Amino acid sequence: MPDEAARLTELGERYFRTQHSYDPYNATLLGLTEFDALAGDPSRAASEAAAADFAAIDAELAALDTAQLDAAGQVDHAVLTVLSRGAGRDAHHSLWAANASAKGYVSRQGLVFQAVPAMTIADPDGARRYEERLAGIGPFLAALGERYAQEAADGRTPTALGVQHALGQLTGHLGRDLDDDALLAPTASADPAVRERARETLRSAVRPAMAALAERLRTELLPVARPDDRVGISAIPGGAEGYADAVARHTTTELTPAEIHQIGLDTLAELRPRWLEIGRRALGVGDFPAIAERLRSDLSLRFETSAQIVDVAEQALQRAQAAQDAWFPRHDIPPCVIEEIDPLDAEGAALAYYRPPAVDGSRPGAHCLQTTHPTERFRFEYEALAFHESVPGHHLQLATAQTLDLPRYRQHLDVEACSFNEGWGLYAEQLAEEMGLYSGDVALLGMLSFASLRACRLVVDTGVHAFGWSRSRAIEFMYEHTATTREHVTSEVDRYICWPGQALAYVVGKREIVRLRERARAELGDRFDLRAFHGVVLGSGALPLPVLDQTVARWTAGARTPEEASTWT
Repeated sequence: MPDEAARLTELGERYFRTQHSYDPYNATLLGLTEFDALAGDPSRAASEAAAADFAAIDAELAALDTAQLDAAGQVDHAVLTVLSRGAGRDAHHSLWAANASAKGYVSRQGLVFQAVPAMTIADPDGARRYEERLAGIGPFLAALGERYAQEAADGRTPTALGVQHALGQLTGHLGRDLDDDALLAPTASADPAVRERARETLRSAVRPAMAALAERLRTELLPVARPDDRVGISAIPGGAEGYADAVARHTTTELTPAEIHQIGLDTLAELRPRWLEIGRRALGVGDFPAIAERLRSDLSLRFETSAQIVDVAEQALQRAQAAQDAWFPRHDIPPCVIEEIDPLDAEGAALAYYRPPAVDGSRPGAHCLQTTHPTERFRFEYEALAFHESVPGHHLQLATAQTLDLPRYRQHLDVEACSFNEGWGLYAEQLAEEMGLYSGDVALLGMLSFASLRACRLVVDTGVHAFGWSRSRAIEFMYEHTATTREHVTSEVDRYICWPGQALAYVVGKREIVRLRERARAELGDRFDLRAFHGVVLGSGALPLPVLDQTVARWTAGARTPEEASTWT
């Protein structure tokens, strides 16, 4: 009989190569460089081939005799099964192809503008990869337009708002001076000859392809696009099935849309007493509508300059790093920097995102955040945002994962393990209060504002994609239950429309981490050690939630003494 551990290792490598060849821009964002030469293939044939490859991996995983694997191998098997199955269903449905947009991660076009500027040229091989990818972007964009048209011809039409966002992004980049093109960013310190060749490729091939894609979106897609009262993905053929699989993939649970919808409503109700408590202390107001109105309208709670936004994020990061060792086992990880999002790509995007360090050490981890229109942005939101994206949130978690002795398909996970990663980010916002990191009660209202926004995501995402809500109904619900602006609410709702299911990961994942923490505390009593619990949660990389449950259960069962409870990872 073939060695089951060796077969598992080979299947893991097949998954890794298939996943990152199919989506090479996400590989770049994860810090991997070996796929940087690939421009990607957005064709239906490529999606079908990837779906078939993942299905084959899934079948071979199911045939493995897991009894022959050791404990670590059984965890690897469980993780890989969830990853390959989710990736296969994602490629099969290809909801992104029927939902044209400019949103990074989900939009193939958006990924180009997000990932290429993040590439690094540290040596001649890095220059080669960059130039090869750049040469392929023109054909990639042409194929993307063809895919959109093919989907629309089959009745899988995009939303009008997504098409308009995509058009705005393309025309914005085309309107820039060529020497300021974001796709030239990796050449800033490269050989001038590399920059000149890249500049010519952009002028002669990439920009014409961008213009052609914009024209196709304008003339072929926009006239048939779905209006705002039919933005849910269930409105297209196969959309309901695709959404069900997206929910399963992003939450790694068997929760139904109806159950998740109710969890969102329940969470909003749970948050209300804290709103009233902290609102009275911070603002002298004890009624939620009055608190929300004060937070929205008080201009003293807005920023004045972009530099102030960066300063708040940097100070929050510094406070968190100073307290880090008392709450987490130490790992030697790269630094985290604050990086401003390109204004052209910031329009309609999330307030911030995290980009992991490059594995080769050529770039640090980055908390990327919007700093445009500072007078429209709230001071009180940006501390919680920093704790989510940097420390103790995504940077601590994802950079730590890169240092662990794990198969590489488990070291480099972001959207592939959304419920864990985003659940941890949301948990980090709450943990930061326990760590004493918030500057005061007003900043705590920012934490509550984000917590409410994430709870609304469960209601709105399922409302739109499972229950047929219109865009306006989603916006109104979110505005009534949060303290943020209508503009921000609109941007958030548009994001959920373009990326079905992803927004469900945050609260589902966070609630599970909190549940496991309280279960471990109850089982260990005085032997419970929070620092050790964090070591357990982060010590195996991102895990599907059922596998995380099993991992924490093994820890509590094996922690027989205070010393064991504080050192097990």
